[in-house]
Amino acid sequence: MSLLQVRDISKAFGGVKALDGVSFDLPAGQLLALLGPNGAGKSTCFNIVNGQYRPDAGSVRFDGHDIGGMKPRDIWRLGVGRTFQISATFGSMTVVENVQMALISRERKLFRLWRLAASFFRDEAMELLNQVGMAAQAQRPCGVLAYGDVKRVELAIALANRPRLLLMDEPTAGMAPGERNDLMALIKKLVVERKVSVLFTEHSMDVVFAFADRMIVLARGRIIAEGDGEAIRNHPEVQAVYLGSGKTFEKRRSGKTEDLS
Repeated sequence: MSLLQVRDISKAFGGVKALDGVSFDLPAGQLLALLGPNGAGKSTCFNIVNGQYRPDAGSVRFDGHDIGGMKPRDIWRLGVGRTFQISATFGSMTVVENVQMALISRERKLFRLWRLAASFFRDEAMELLNQVGMAAQAQRPCGVLAYGDVKRVELAIALANRPRLLLMDEPTAGMAPGERNDLMALIKKLVVERKVSVLFTEHSMDVVFAFADRMIVLARGRIIAEGDGEAIRNHPEVQAVYLGSGKTFEKRRSGKTEDLS
């Protein structure tokens, strides 16, 4: 059984159908890229899996649990972590303190006035920073870090909850090509070593084709293609909708050709 099972999920906002019957599986230890042009439904799909939106129809199951409509914090406690396109760290706190706060949250620990939060879980926090290559910068405030390093800290924070599934929204956004490849190589290493599943969105196709085990392409809220890199690269609808070789795609429901330019 797959770790994540998404079945026929649909979501509309007013008269706009953001998702229309989307289904896919994500096994343990796999990197799955969710692709598509702006407005395809990627963020909506992420937000449903993460619990920020409740699906209008369909189901989402994680490790046997029906999580459709659960609160994000409850889904997080089941073992689903998330990173965001815009990094969310505390700039005035040190790198290690940011990770310690995540560990304190995981263990539901409240610190007393005479005992500083910085004394909790320091060794574990340092081990996580070592895994993402940030141990040497543990004492620096997050606010002075280079953007690529902030992304690594955010990854350590996500790993603090020992997730079995990571949702990563544009993990390499704003990074230089070398930084992008280094971060994705690190994520791939964690997938292999920890058997973590990763569902990620990404606009850098070099990153996607280099590191994703499998890809799903959305357009207008529906899946138009699914497969490995070669299958996606050669798929005519994907070429038309997303990879830039055309401007139209055939709507499956109506049979009408729509202009996407």
